Amino acid sequence: MYPYSEQELLAQASQRTFPGRATEAKFLLGGIGTGNLSVGSRGQLCDWEIFNKQGKGNKLPYTFFAIRTQQDGQPPIAKVIESQLEGAFSYACGFHTSELAGLPRFAASEMKGEYPFVTVDLLDDALPVQVQMEAFTPFIPLNADDSGIPAAMIRYKLTNRANNPVDVTIAGSLANVVGLEQMDKHANVKLAEQVRNQFRQGENVSGLYYDAPGLNEDHRTYGSMALMTSTPMEQVTVKEAWLDGFWSDGIHDFWDDFCEDGLLQFRSEAHGQRGRLMNKSKLRIGSLGVKRTLEAGESYTFEFAISWHFPNRPKWWEGGNTFKDDGRREIEKNYYTHLFANAWDAGTYLLNNLPRLEQHSRNFHRALFGSTLPGYVLEALSSNITVLRSTTCFRIFNGTFLGWEGGLDQGGSCEGSCTHVWNYAQTLAFLFPDLERSMRRVEFLLETDEQGSMAFRTNQVLGGDRWDMIPATDGQLGTIVRLYREWKLSGDDAFLQEVWGKASLALDFAFRYWDSDGDFVLDSEQHNTYDIEFHGPNSHSNSMFYASLKAGMEMAQYLRDDERAERYKSAFEKGSHKMDELLWGGEYYVQQLDDIDEYRYQYGTGCLSDQILGQWMAHVAGLGYILPEDHVKKTIQSIFKYNFRSTLSEHHNVQRTFALNDESGLLLCSWPNGGRPKLPFVYADEVWTGIEYQVAAHLIYEGFVQEGLSLVKAVRDRHDGYKRNPWNEVECGHHYARSMASWALLTSLSGYSFDMVNRTLSFAPRINEEQFSCFWSTGTAWGVYNQTINTATGEKDWSIDVLYGEISNVSVNGAQKKVD
Repeated sequence: MYPYSEQELLAQASQRTFPGRATEAKFLLGGIGTGNLSVGSRGQLCDWEIFNKQGKGNKLPYTFFAIRTQQDGQPPIAKVIESQLEGAFSYACGFHTSELAGLPRFAASEMKGEYPFVTVDLLDDALPVQVQMEAFTPFIPLNADDSGIPAAMIRYKLTNRANNPVDVTIAGSLANVVGLEQMDKHANVKLAEQVRNQFRQGENVSGLYYDAPGLNEDHRTYGSMALMTSTPMEQVTVKEAWLDGFWSDGIHDFWDDFCEDGLLQFRSEAHGQRGRLMNKSKLRIGSLGVKRTLEAGESYTFEFAISWHFPNRPKWWEGGNTFKDDGRREIEKNYYTHLFANAWDAGTYLLNNLPRLEQHSRNFHRALFGSTLPGYVLEALSSNITVLRSTTCFRIFNGTFLGWEGGLDQGGSCEGSCTHVWNYAQTLAFLFPDLERSMRRVEFLLETDEQGSMAFRTNQVLGGDRWDMIPATDGQLGTIVRLYREWKLSGDDAFLQEVWGKASLALDFAFRYWDSDGDFVLDSEQHNTYDIEFHGPNSHSNSMFYASLKAGMEMAQYLRDDERAERYKSAFEKGSHKMDELLWGGEYYVQQLDDIDEYRYQYGTGCLSDQILGQWMAHVAGLGYILPEDHVKKTIQSIFKYNFRSTLSEHHNVQRTFALNDESGLLLCSWPNGGRPKLPFVYADEVWTGIEYQVAAHLIYEGFVQEGLSLVKAVRDRHDGYKRNPWNEVECGHHYARSMASWALLTSLSGYSFDMVNRTLSFAPRINEEQFSCFWSTGTAWGVYNQTINTATGEKDWSIDVLYGEISNVSVNGAQKKVD
């Protein structure tokens, strides 16, 4: 019945490594709301998405790190610090010069990512040194500012494996693309103005600062870049700007200079007369190196920071039409402009505060990866954190956090912090609850009107017109459950009071708009996350209704909104009971329609994977059961039984395809008892990782751990580095927000319950109970929970460590102990 053995599912394996030929493996660097670049499996820097828009495939010309080694009496060895190029080589004119495909590289590489750190071992017996690259951007849950630095640390740890000293230079070269207007797949760039490279020295730092002094401050890509180091100046060598020429003059001059003695000439001198095809380029490249002699057996880490500062993002979502009077689109400043004046400022802050920033980041890493959860579960948890630091997400000047659904290669996909997609995401709420609360403020205080109708995409936050579509049932009702989750995680009564007026209007709206006959079972036209409308009673919409009613009842009781509390309680009890009677089909819930083909895009008697989505959200938020427990357990078992495919090779799907061939996956819907509509809801035959994680976590909540873990392992097996990027789960776009449903795997497997209003936490691990450890977080603190059980006596002992923040007067696992 199961595609994996229990041993495979429960093994506490370390994280996978990816060789250079796993060309899909790319690890994001960069802060929350800053844009990012990636490190590829060969150790290359790629996918430069630092310009306030998506940019998969973006390459910066002549941007790389190189190594030169020399031993006494032997010729020097110089290589690009990447493994050999992989994939197709059949370009019409060969590799572009700027890709430097003809320079020597390392024989092989092995990449390992444990968020927020990635390492790449560069392997080559020809060199007298062992080389390991490490890269990261500080990541500290509950500290969005220090997790939002527009920069990345790049390190190379070298160990001399020779029996004599080795002279080593590591040099980074970076293109100045401030004012970028156009870029093609070969890294040809068009710049708005002449750029400028400057060597600078500052407080304990030195490096190259890039700008374009003639560029208007309102230009879309106005800004700055920097390549910096905190290495003592006597070890630093610099080429402020490469030789300006036409063909490959600059790289010829740099490479010869670098190879000669490992020291860079600050300014290059031109030789010979220019050719007739000479063309003055606006592009400038600079190089920053560190030189050191390593004694036999000595190790040393060469350390660099790359930073950027592009303050102007477009003040519109895709397809927006907001223009200034002069015909230019309006801009919105990034939040990080509050923190840093320019790229030099950002890099200086990173380098001068690195011990503290790195220590907190490593504490998080150890707390998460030191867990006793299976390795592939930790992958699912950590890999989707990248969504928060991808171009899917951003923060505007006032600090508000916003998100697309995902990103296309060169643009956003599906705008407006879409409520019916972001419903699934749990990662942000548990790691940066202040940012999650900013989303609730937008949804309730800005996008919910006086009748209680909530726009499921926000345009008004960027000054646009209100989203002009009917409200989304699942999105609007799920937002109320998420409000309850935020309140319970933080214990912030003031926040609840701030938004309750509009939140209660949004819940009241459901009675009038979606319940046509007043029986507390929603049956009117119900727009939802499948981009269509369900008609008639169905458990998908109604489970969301009952979860929101139960959440609304508890919040109203707390705020002494007695009339609403009683009304919500009555509606919940009557509606939940009636829906169960009406829609229970013996194995799962069905949609009730007299003629399934009267409306297009329904599911009828189908087994919908999302059919009790509201129950999953209720479990995560700590609301308990909203439907009969026995029916919930049977339903979630039936979803796994009928919708999971151990191989998709015989599956018929004419819709978008996210899993195929002999891969395993969970279908959005199936019809085990027949009754498939002629035109079922769009996406019905697809496989979405966000729904796979939702169902997996729900299975675990109900006690079906092996089934739930099987789904998770199927997802992660598909993301193998060859066919898909392990740090990029795609749906309608890269780094898709729904994939952050994976964080519920942690809460379900640890049995984590939180109530900071009443100051209680509890854990009930569902695996490895005898020796269990996991990461935990609230709105004010995070740390590690440890538990042991004496197998002979059954006696349980546990401890809770606070690694960041403050938490006091909280009871854990009942009244046994308190955290103070």
